[in-house]
Amino acid sequence: MTAAASERATGLFQERPRAAVVRDLTLRSRSRLEALPAPALEAVLEDALWNERNRMRRARGEDDERDHLEDLAQALVHGDRDAQVTAGLRLVADWADEIHGRFDPRVYRLATRLLPRGLSTLLSPRGGRRSPGVVVEGDLDGLRSLSREATLVLCPTHVSNLDSPLIGLALYLAGLPPFVYGAGLNLFDNKLIGWWMHRLGAYTVDRRKQARLYKDVLKDYSVRALTTRHHSLFFPGGTRSRSGQVEQQLKKGLMGTGIVAWQEMLAAGRPDPNVYFVPLTLSFSLVLEASTLIDDHLSEAGKQRYIITDDESTQPRRLAAFARRVLDLDAAVIAHFGAPLDVLGDPVSADPEERAVQSLDRRAYVCDADGAVRWDAQRDRVYTDRLASELGAVYPRYAHVLPTHVAAYAAWQCLAEDAGSDDPFRLVRLPRARRRLSAERTLRQTRAVIARIRAGATAGRWQADLPDADEALRIALDHFGRYHRSHALMRSGDDLLIEDPRLCFYYHNRLEFMDRGEK
Repeated sequence: MTAAASERATGLFQERPRAAVVRDLTLRSRSRLEALPAPALEAVLEDALWNERNRMRRARGEDDERDHLEDLAQALVHGDRDAQVTAGLRLVADWADEIHGRFDPRVYRLATRLLPRGLSTLLSPRGGRRSPGVVVEGDLDGLRSLSREATLVLCPTHVSNLDSPLIGLALYLAGLPPFVYGAGLNLFDNKLIGWWMHRLGAYTVDRRKQARLYKDVLKDYSVRALTTRHHSLFFPGGTRSRSGQVEQQLKKGLMGTGIVAWQEMLAAGRPDPNVYFVPLTLSFSLVLEASTLIDDHLSEAGKQRYIITDDESTQPRRLAAFARRVLDLDAAVIAHFGAPLDVLGDPVSADPEERAVQSLDRRAYVCDADGAVRWDAQRDRVYTDRLASELGAVYPRYAHVLPTHVAAYAAWQCLAEDAGSDDPFRLVRLPRARRRLSAERTLRQTRAVIARIRAGATAGRWQADLPDADEALRIALDHFGRYHRSHALMRSGDDLLIEDPRLCFYYHNRLEFMDRGEK
């Protein structure tokens, strides 16, 4: 990115004073609360009170928050409607102040000079050159052009806690402007890291807060960011994929803010109202937290533990070991930016003139004959459902099949055939002796898998540039021995051994979309 382009990009993030942001979010909540009938208003506020009291029993809260909860409790019991709304808005103001990021253009300019150099050093610990470890693909020229005429929402698959810094590097390498993004509040506990994250575009999301009112404030913040031309990043999967599969079931809450922001800009007569969603599929040769994630999936603990706070990504030594042994490999991570979709889930044309026609046609879905926006929440939910469905459908199209995925998939197929079962809960418990595989048979299976993958890649169903089966298997065995304490697949004499069936299952699952597409 040129210096001038960087200046223009960071100019999008020039914020009004912090108090104005909090006031804006509070006014949005006031309009919504005052429009509710009395029973619905009380239900929303009682839900906020109950959820926040429960949260504070498990974690220390700020004194101001406790005072405001007590004010809300008193207003619900003794206050009139105005007192209830006022008490609820005090909580909203607390949350808005916590959520709001502190983007600093000066820090961003410094970071874009130093961060890529620092990450390149991290990704190339044995040499001074820029690592080929992170590969960026897609129509980057087209996206750079779109970023100047519309607001972009980047929607990546979520693989690892390394996703955010690696996406940041990918955006820089792609020459794209900065994006604001939500990050878990726990990541800001380190004051130094938190200071940098805030000023590089992060806003805070406290996943312990489950109140409907809090989630509405998060959505309002997203709408405001989009309407002020802040390109944004959402993880539609919500959390890292525990199973290793490419996400299909997506969360729609923040996604739905795109259509709201678009309509607000239409209603305001903005010349640049369009919001486009850009799928980004991340493909990793190895995943830092694979062991913890697949354990969580197999134990079904993911249903109870939305946030994992004790995995490998929180351990500095494990992170350093992963960077040293893995991230300097060729194509260790591939970030593929996909073709953008509009707020209705339709493809956005690459031709500027066709895009202008699409923009006019799109307005007819939400505007009356005079061009005024017709607000309809139920209609908008249908459009958001369609967008989520389209995003889930296109993710595999930009997924890169890597040798580790191929080898694990072929080995798992051999294991299932030998055991006469495809039940993963049974297969991961097989004794070591039953996890030995014939090397020649596994190689044959690998050839068959690669043939399927190449055919699918030719048809445009996914991405692949694989060597022949012998080389793919050699690369996979080398990579599996690079980092994990136990191997998904390894040599054992003349045979192959699935040393850790959980890891083999995790990397096998990456190609689940291949089976899904053929059903």
